[in-house]
Amino acid sequence: MNPSPRHTCLFNHDWLFQLNEEHPQPDDWNPITLPHDWSISLPFSEQYDGATGYLPGGVGWYKKTFSNPLSNKFKRCFIHFDGIYNNSEIMLNGNLIHKQNYGYSPFVLDVTPFLNDNNEIVVKVDRRRYVDSRWYTGSGIYRDVELILTGDHYSPLWSNIIEAKLEQPDHRLGTINQSVTLCSPETEHSATGRLVTQVIDLQSLKVVNENRTDFTPSASTLVNLSIEVKQPHLWSPDVPNLYRVVSKIYINDIWVDELKVQTGFRSIEFKSESGFYLNGESTIIKGVCLHHDGGIVGAAVPDEIWVRRLNKLKAGGVNAIRIAHNPASKRLLNLCDQLGFLVQDEFFDEWDNPKDKRLNMNERHHDFISRGYTEHFLQDAERDLKNTLSSHINHPCIFMWSIGNEIEWTYPRNVKATGFFDAKWDGNYFWSLPPHSPDQIQQHLTELPSIGADIGQTAQQLSRWVKQLDSTRPVTANCILPSASYLSGYADALDVIGFSYRRVVYDYGHEHYPHLPIIGNENLPQWHEWKAVLEREHVAGLFLWTGINYMGESHGKWPVRTTDSGLLDAAGFEKPSYALFRSLWNDTPFVRGFTVSANETDYVLDKTAFSAFEKDPQAWKTKLWVWDKRHTHWNYMENEWVVVEAYSNCDEVELAISGLSFGRLALNDRDDRVFRWVVPFEHGALTLHGFNQGELVTQHTIHTSETATKLSVADETDDKQADYRQLVIQLKDRVGRDVTHHEHQLSFDVEGCEWIGCDNGHEANITPHTDTMITTYQGRALAIVKRRPDQQGQVTISTTDGVTLTHLL
Repeated sequence: MNPSPRHTCLFNHDWLFQLNEEHPQPDDWNPITLPHDWSISLPFSEQYDGATGYLPGGVGWYKKTFSNPLSNKFKRCFIHFDGIYNNSEIMLNGNLIHKQNYGYSPFVLDVTPFLNDNNEIVVKVDRRRYVDSRWYTGSGIYRDVELILTGDHYSPLWSNIIEAKLEQPDHRLGTINQSVTLCSPETEHSATGRLVTQVIDLQSLKVVNENRTDFTPSASTLVNLSIEVKQPHLWSPDVPNLYRVVSKIYINDIWVDELKVQTGFRSIEFKSESGFYLNGESTIIKGVCLHHDGGIVGAAVPDEIWVRRLNKLKAGGVNAIRIAHNPASKRLLNLCDQLGFLVQDEFFDEWDNPKDKRLNMNERHHDFISRGYTEHFLQDAERDLKNTLSSHINHPCIFMWSIGNEIEWTYPRNVKATGFFDAKWDGNYFWSLPPHSPDQIQQHLTELPSIGADIGQTAQQLSRWVKQLDSTRPVTANCILPSASYLSGYADALDVIGFSYRRVVYDYGHEHYPHLPIIGNENLPQWHEWKAVLEREHVAGLFLWTGINYMGESHGKWPVRTTDSGLLDAAGFEKPSYALFRSLWNDTPFVRGFTVSANETDYVLDKTAFSAFEKDPQAWKTKLWVWDKRHTHWNYMENEWVVVEAYSNCDEVELAISGLSFGRLALNDRDDRVFRWVVPFEHGALTLHGFNQGELVTQHTIHTSETATKLSVADETDDKQADYRQLVIQLKDRVGRDVTHHEHQLSFDVEGCEWIGCDNGHEANITPHTDTMITTYQGRALAIVKRRPDQQGQVTISTTDGVTLTHLL
C-alpha cells in the first residue's frame, strides 16, 4: 500500500528550554519534552499569589532545530499548537510568524514559506502576568504540538466537518454528513477531483458503508458528501460507540490527501418542560466542573493521569464534564469520546470587562500581574472562539458550547439591577429569591447608565459566531445573576440558560421565562443541590463545583495551594463528598463509612440510643462547598465517644463493631442522606452492612490498625504498558491493615525510569512536586514515574523508620 499523502506526527521531542526575562543565554538551555509546564516544577512560595497556587510565572524560551521536511511528495508544512500559556511569540528562522495572546485556544501555522534546509523554531512565552486567569494555568507549551505535511492539494486543518446524524426516532438509520474544504494551486485547469469516504465501525473494525462524489477543484473548494449507516451503534456515556470516517481525495485519479476523523452517532435535545434527552431518552446530567491541571504534573497532563481521574469519576456515577472556565485540550476531549462523558466546552471566563483574578466578582485588584484576556478580547475573541470550535467540533462528547462563565459580575448595571446587593436588602444570595421583580429589573436596566460594552450585545455576537460554524449544538452560559440576564439580552443569545449557584431560582426562571431550558452549570457539592434537580423535570441536571480539587483560588490562605471543593483531592484520592454522590448517582449497592471524635463535632448526642443529630435539623439544606473533616480510621482512645457517618444507596444500613450491632437505620428517615451513630470506641472491626428489602447486599469494614511497619504499592495506571505510572503508597501495619491515622515521611529512589513527582493530596501540602520526599496524608501518597524504553524500572520507597519496599514497573 502506498504511504498516505498526508503525514501528521507529534512535534514534542528534542526541544530546549530556559527561563530568562531578557534574552536566552547560549549556555542555559535544558532539554525537555513537550507538553511542558515550567511553573509546576518550581518551589511554592508565599511571595507569589494563592490565586494561582503560590507558584511563579516568568518568561520562558523554547527552541528546536529540524531539517526541512519538504520533498517531492510533501509540498506544504504546518505546525499545530494545541495551547501555549500564554502571550506567546513564534519565530522561525528569525521571522516572527505569529503572536498568540489567549493561552487556551489552539492555532495552526503554515510555515512553508519560512523553511530552509536547516531550521530553528523559537517560542517565547511571557508569563510575567502570573495571576492573569482563574485559577492555576500553568506556564509554557503545556499542550501537544503537531507537524503536518501535505501536498499542494490539501484540506486545511479543521476544515473536514463530520456530522453523525440519527435520521429516525427508532435509530435504525444514521447519516454521516461531511463537509470538507480542499485547497489547490491556482494554476490547475480542467482537473477532476474525487472524494471517497468510508465509515468504519471501531467495534468490529469493519467498513459499514462508503460513498464518493466528484468535484471540480479551485483555489478553495467546498465538497459535501453523505453516507447512510444502517442500524448505527449509538454513542452515550454508558456505551461510547465510535466510528472512524476515512476520506481520500483524488485529483485526476492521483491520491492527494487523506483525512481521518473519529465520530459517534447521538442525538441531543433540551426541552424547557422536561429537561435533556440523549438519543431520545430522558437523561439527567450528573456532571462535575473540571479545571485543567493534573495535580503533580500541573497543566501538562498526560493521558494516563486523566484516565485514572476520569475512571474514578465514572465509577462515582459522573456522566458529564463542564470544562471550566476555558477550552479543553485535544487529549482530554479524545478521552471523553472514548470513555463516555458528555462535555460542555467553555470558551471564556471574561469578556469586555476584567474579573478580579484573586477573588470573584468584578475587578478589585488592578496590577500588572493580574492583567488578563480582557485586554485582547475585542481584537482576538472571534479568532480564538472559532479556532477552538473548529478544532473541537467533531468530538461526539461535546453536547453544549458555553460562551462565558459568571460574566455578569463585570457589568455593574446588571449587578445593580438585581437588587441582591442593595444595602437595605437583608436576604441571602444563595437561598433568597430575587428581591426585584422582573418589571423592576427591567426598569433598572433601562434607567441605569450603561458604561462601556453591553452584555447582551456581546453575548449575541459570541452566539452568532458559534452558530456560523455549528448549528447542531445548543449555546449556553453560566449565569450568576440570571434574574438580570433574562432581561439584559444575555439570555436571548442562549439556547439553554445555565445557573451558577442559583437553584433557588429554578422555579422563578421556569415560571417567568418558560420557553428557555434550564441547567445547573455550577452547583455546590451537596445533597440539597441534587434533590432540587430530582424534584424538577424542567431542570436538565447539574455540574458540581468541582470534580477534583484544583490549584489556586486560595488568595491570602498560605500555605493552602488548592481548593477543597472536589469529590477527589489533588492526588486523585476519594473524599467523603465522593462517597455521597456515588450513593446518589449509582444503582449498584454501596456503603462507605467515616469517623470523627464526638468532641470534634457539635452534634446533639443521645448516647443511650447511640444516635447523633445536627443541632439544626434543617442545616443540610444550606451547606456550601466546605465539608467537615472526617477520617477513614478506627483508632481512638478506649471508650472515647466516636461519631460514625455513612453514605449509602441501600434501604437500610446497620453498624456493627466486632459483631455487636448498634442499630439499623433506614434511608427514608435520613433527610440529609447521612446515616449517623455515636458509639464508644473499642478495638476491633467497624462494619457497615447495607440491606435492600431486608437482604444483605453490601458492606464496608474499617479495622483498628497498629503502628505502621510495612508499605504497599498499588499501580493505579489503567494500562500497565503505559509510560506514566501512578503509584499509590499506603502505610500498613504488621498484619497488612491500612494505617490512616499516623503519618510518615517517605523518600523515593528510582532506577531505569524518570521521576516525575509526588503528592499526598492535602490542600496545604507545599512540598515541591518534583521532590523525592513526601509526608503521607491519611497514611498514603501518590508518586508518578515515567518508564524508559527497553528498561526495567524500579522504585524504592523508604520511611524514616527504616521500612523499605522496592516496586518493579
